[in-house]
Amino acid sequence: MSNINDLFAGEVVTKALVRDVELPHGAGTMALITLDNGFDHTKPNTFGPGGLTLLNEAIDAIAARTDLAAVGVTGKPFIFAVGADLKGAALVRTREEALQIGRLGHEVFRRLGELDVPSFAFVNGAAMGGGLEIALHCTYRTISSGVPAVALPECFLGLVPGWGGTQLLPRLIGPAKAIRLIVENPLSQNRMIKGREAFALGVADAMFEPADFLEESLRWAAQVLGGSVTVERPAIEEDWDKAVADARFLVDMKLRGAAPAPYRALDLIASAKDASRDAGFAAEDEALADLLMGDELRAGLYAFDLVQRRAKRPAGAPDKALARKVTKVGVVGAGLMASQMALLFARRLEVPVVLTDLDQARLDKGVGYVHAEVDKLLSKGRVSQDHANRLKALVTGSLTKDAFADADFVIEAVFEDMGVKKKVFAEVEEHVSAECVLATNTSSLSLSEMGSELRYPERLVGFHFFNPVAVMPLLEIIKGDSTDDATLATAFSVGRSLKKSAVLVKDAPAFVVNRLLTRFMGEVIAAVDEGTPLELAEHSLDDLGLPMSPFALLQLVGPAVGHHVSETLHAAFPSRFGVSENMAKLVASGKPGVYAPDFSLDPEAVALFAGGEHPSTAEQVRERVLGALAEEIRIMLDEGVVAAAQDIDLCMILGAGWPFHLGGVTPYLDRAGFAQPRFLEPGVASVPA
Repeated sequence: MSNINDLFAGEVVTKALVRDVELPHGAGTMALITLDNGFDHTKPNTFGPGGLTLLNEAIDAIAARTDLAAVGVTGKPFIFAVGADLKGAALVRTREEALQIGRLGHEVFRRLGELDVPSFAFVNGAAMGGGLEIALHCTYRTISSGVPAVALPECFLGLVPGWGGTQLLPRLIGPAKAIRLIVENPLSQNRMIKGREAFALGVADAMFEPADFLEESLRWAAQVLGGSVTVERPAIEEDWDKAVADARFLVDMKLRGAAPAPYRALDLIASAKDASRDAGFAAEDEALADLLMGDELRAGLYAFDLVQRRAKRPAGAPDKALARKVTKVGVVGAGLMASQMALLFARRLEVPVVLTDLDQARLDKGVGYVHAEVDKLLSKGRVSQDHANRLKALVTGSLTKDAFADADFVIEAVFEDMGVKKKVFAEVEEHVSAECVLATNTSSLSLSEMGSELRYPERLVGFHFFNPVAVMPLLEIIKGDSTDDATLATAFSVGRSLKKSAVLVKDAPAFVVNRLLTRFMGEVIAAVDEGTPLELAEHSLDDLGLPMSPFALLQLVGPAVGHHVSETLHAAFPSRFGVSENMAKLVASGKPGVYAPDFSLDPEAVALFAGGEHPSTAEQVRERVLGALAEEIRIMLDEGVVAAAQDIDLCMILGAGWPFHLGGVTPYLDRAGFAQPRFLEPGVASVPA
């Protein structure tokens, strides 16, 4: 045990505080364990060897008693427990150490389900990973309706639930529902569920409101012990093998074998159908040991650290105190992107939002979109009727820009053309105050040129959203040559209020994500133009497990937009960014891309790319693309487009869906030998070279 104790030397130890509680109705005495690391909810309960040892000692003392009717486990205010101490797990260097971690968790947690008296988990707050597994080991579970997060996120990080989750959860709620929590949600941007949904899935046996959660849980436990309440759990009758096979097919579609953790999780869930508890837990130990030693975990932890820490403290952001208050927002344009932004501003800032456009029909369509989306939220129970009415009232339209007179923040979302954007801002500046921030949602154009004719160019800032606006977490905030700190601070403040992760970017062509994706796409298209079969080039990077293949991505953004951005970057960097004549043909054809509505390749669209005489192999295309990405990132870092390589990784993870299991683009390129010199200094990333 000394080895893993050394690894977790900095562990914030979660204590197991035990007190006796006399249950109502004469049901007897419960030994109630409260998990508490001594900090408030901002530092959740986690488990390393120290915490597990203290919990084991508490269970030792409880098991020795003969006067108890039951055992309970709950957490400190707002937090039940969120699993293993990942800082220590990242330091594991031998498989034996990894096995010790898995076995220790099993040895301690399983005792809660193997005592002589029933055990109850009272899930009062966030329960993730090993925290949820503690609850699963108990005989019964209650959950608060106010719990904000229930999850088994291990596959998101390159692990599997290793302390009982893959064995206990499918036996409790069935394999299909268990797969949703163990595999599907982690692969869907690490989706969490709330207390009510966990109860509906059958994870908990009873649910109570937060105000008197513990009191009601104790009363319910007494009723269970007294026999007045019977917990009935339906038998698992679904086709276990089919549920696993269906999930494996979907994982293949998403990852194409690129990440081992989800596949190991599915193997474990499959075995839970027939395996004994001992055999199932031993299999979890082995899987955990293998994955703790793999690159995927360290890559995932590096990516997790970026989105949890660096994203919350953006490099180069000015002092928050400089930010101006925003009490009204103007949106120029009423198309889909503009309407999505208007809805987000209204929901998050809860201030009036006014859209403008050239004619009433477009304006009505934009405002109508917002109202329809609010109605969807209402139908799903995500807002009340009163809240829905308030949101609708906040979003209005105007045909004239004098509606912006009292706005503090005006953003344009018009056609990606410099002349159009300059004209828009000239018109807006006639009506707004000198302090009103002017923001552009441009995806590639020069901010400094855009503001060159403004009276107050210092209040112009780039505020680049990604589509769909409500879903994509990244916000590129661009500083022009004249942008002042008060404007930047206001932009970052608004970004935080919108719950976006903002990265400060220099005013450089196409900024970060679009610049790299355009270079990426450009190399694939160039290979096809040269004669490489389109389908071969399209799948040459499948082994990375990217969220979309290159031409599927092109279909999403639209050939016209992709071609326009490539022209912009070609004008700035002609030696590295080409303009494909065949892409121009695709745009002229009016086709939405190379795929037909049934997702098969459109022969007519594919034929537009025919004629090249120098085909490449899939490996050559892959090498070409990755080498080009490495070159472009090195140039961007040398140009100071962002403060550090970590910011490029953050942008690609949050704005382009670069997979967590790769740990960001720069560590992956470092590992694969494409980055010379290394993008990340040794020790910066928890990813082996």
